[in-house]
Amino acid sequence: MKTYEERRPENQLMEEISLTPPTEVVKSPTGEPKREPGALKRKKRRRKWIILGVLLVLAGAGGATGYYYKSRTLPIEIQTENVQRRNLTEVVVANGKIQPVLQVKISPEVSGEIIELPVKEGQPVKKGDLLLRIKPDYYTAMRRSAEASYQSALAGKNLAAANMKKADIEFRRNEELFKAQLISDAAYQEFKTGLEVATASFESAEHQVNVADAALSRANEELAKTTIYSPLAGTVSKLNSELGERVVGTAMMSGTEVMTVADLNEMEARVDIGEIDVVLIAVGQKARLEVDAFRDRKFNAIVTEIANSSKGNNPSSGSSGGGGGSSQQQDATRFEVRLRVQEKEVFRPGMSVTSEIETRYVTNVLSVPIQSVTTRLPKGKQTNAAPEKLEVSKGEKGKKEEQRQKPIEVVFLHAGDGVKMVPVKRGISDDNFTEIVEGLNEGQTVVSGGYKAISRELEEGKKVKKGSGKPPERPEKS
Repeated sequence: MKTYEERRPENQLMEEISLTPPTEVVKSPTGEPKREPGALKRKKRRRKWIILGVLLVLAGAGGATGYYYKSRTLPIEIQTENVQRRNLTEVVVANGKIQPVLQVKISPEVSGEIIELPVKEGQPVKKGDLLLRIKPDYYTAMRRSAEASYQSALAGKNLAAANMKKADIEFRRNEELFKAQLISDAAYQEFKTGLEVATASFESAEHQVNVADAALSRANEELAKTTIYSPLAGTVSKLNSELGERVVGTAMMSGTEVMTVADLNEMEARVDIGEIDVVLIAVGQKARLEVDAFRDRKFNAIVTEIANSSKGNNPSSGSSGGGGGSSQQQDATRFEVRLRVQEKEVFRPGMSVTSEIETRYVTNVLSVPIQSVTTRLPKGKQTNAAPEKLEVSKGEKGKKEEQRQKPIEVVFLHAGDGVKMVPVKRGISDDNFTEIVEGLNEGQTVVSGGYKAISRELEEGKKVKKGSGKPPERPEKS
């Protein structure tokens, strides 16, 4: 342990540095001196300010770096392609189903139990072959009843004829007596009236015979309808009923569809075309069919029929009144188009098909990739926003001016490190290219990608660079 004389130089040094008199150093039980509390607090405060200053410097540097990367204009990556002459074929794509050209749904006209069903689904049949037979007991009894009524009517007619003949004989005999003034006028009129009554009775009996004959014919026809024969040569493509089932006739209501007989040698595709494209379709146009069941194979077809009315069109159903709006959901307007398949293949009714109908064809025309054409406002009204998201001015005059500014179709020509917007007029298009009628010359370089750059970002004066067409990645902020 140091004595007071040994600690004296330290005490003098403390007096020179601090204005306040030094405090006595308290020793710990181990003999080491304890630090003064005031000095520890000052040291912690100094360290805190140093750390805070460093953080402020780092924050300022990060903000400046972020602002620099955010504010700088990065070149837009694009893809280019030259304007070339090509042959274009405009096609209309539609989906539908494969169906036989000729098919008949077999539904009985009379009700009853199926007692004979000699065919199976998929079985070929010839015209006139037996398809099914319905239990005829009830209709046989009805025929017998009708035949008895007919015979009774014939007997009544014969009786009326005999009475008329008898009345005619009596009238002629009494007419001679009346001329000889042997009978009174009242007796003569009585015999004359009797002849007229007998004649009317005979005519009524004749009509009763006709009624009974019609009832007999109807009974014979219903009895004959219990047996159904094939109306065409084909295949039983669908069988819905089995032997022993009861079926409902179509005489008074929608009957039971027992089976469908179709000629599978002639098939067609029935597709739905929208109202915008149906005006381009004409009978005789060529088409290509892709059937899902036959992969990597296309079939040729020809347009044979175009519907005059849209599917589900019901002229009698008008719009609902009362200002509440229509309660029925408005579906897209579509028209059915039938395409006759040229090749012979084992198609099955109901197969899914995708058709490409060739509507218009041009040769040796200027064309560009279809994605190169976009819409912009005329020069002086360009904006980065899409045309449908433009904001109009609040005033009524400003709104009218904006409404008059309609977007035009344009392409962007690549020149150096920039682009030039050129208005164009389009013709027909195929899957990849579109015809340019006005605005471009052969050999010029147009921007063909990427999609976001063409549709939104590109403007005259913006820097571009050829690349993959993908938007450039901005550096991450520190």
